Amino acid sequence: MSGPSPSRRAAQAIDALRHGWPIEVEGAGILLPVETAIEATASSSHLLISAARAATLKLINQLDAAVPHAPVLIRGAEPFDLRLATAVADPALDLANPLKGPFKAEPLAWHAAAETAMELARIAGILPAFMVAPENAGEAQPVAPADLAAWSDPARLKIATRARLPIAAGEDAELVVFRKADDMREHCALIIGKQMAGKVPLVRLHSECLTGDILGSLKCDCGPQLDAALARMAEEAENGGYGVLLYMRQEGRGIGLVNKMRAYRLQDQGFDTVEANERLGLPDESRDFTTAARMLTLLGIGEIGLLTNNTRKVVALEDQRISIARRVEHVLPPNPHNRRYLETKRDRSGHLLP
Repeated sequence: MSGPSPSRRAAQAIDALRHGWPIEVEGAGILLPVETAIEATASSSHLLISAARAATLKLINQLDAAVPHAPVLIRGAEPFDLRLATAVADPALDLANPLKGPFKAEPLAWHAAAETAMELARIAGILPAFMVAPENAGEAQPVAPADLAAWSDPARLKIATRARLPIAAGEDAELVVFRKADDMREHCALIIGKQMAGKVPLVRLHSECLTGDILGSLKCDCGPQLDAALARMAEEAENGGYGVLLYMRQEGRGIGLVNKMRAYRLQDQGFDTVEANERLGLPDESRDFTTAARMLTLLGIGEIGLLTNNTRKVVALEDQRISIARRVEHVLPPNPHNRRYLETKRDRSGHLLP
């Protein structure tokens, strides 16, 4: 009997990290996730952390200039037990543990394996930090960089089902749900109005935001953007066209709800959204727009009007051969709680905002 497929191995590795079990990345050996590790007696001479997190630990001058954003292997004067490793990994503990180290960044010969581990941690929604070859780690889940590539392949996304869904913005609507094997996330497309050949729909890519979409958070503009997009699409349908809302299951720009809340705590300490993610060792932007392009392709849509202020979305979709007939701005008034957030999106992330 053959073993699990490459995609299944990646899914098993993600599940292992969520449970605190070690993984064995091809080319790197055994890695134990610091945040979720259940083996309290584990210890290791080395930690694998992100370059951004290494910079906050004042190791930036030791990093390899040729690969400035690559993961970093560090060693301390004493082996890392789980308590010390957690203090290094979690920026929320920086104020309580200000005198960490000294640490030394060491050469890392397995960059591809390390980057795979970091990406698996992001997908699992945990802090990107690992004990390297820890003692007492237990049996590890094998995974390879190629496995992650197979798991991530948007071509594996399929339409699972679809049904009529009248909504407050417009009763003539249909929800199409997409699923990919070995991925628990289910993306969906809400089609408002009748999809017709030759008509260019108004499309909005909207990434899941529990706090904004459901709870009415004032820290971001996601809820108002969602409501305004649905209203614009309903208007489009009334005028003989139609709209498509792609609702992507990638909370916190791809870092997950737990890490998003960690970033919010750092913002309360004075860091902006980009700085908060960097202190966590996570990307400021890790959303997957290739999946959005695949959703449109499965719907038979190749040309769109894109409702966005984010030029990265335009470029990403065009790279996937989705033609952008027009970009429609989507600017909403700020409030006192999200003003700095919007300014950061404009000044540091290139959003077209006033």
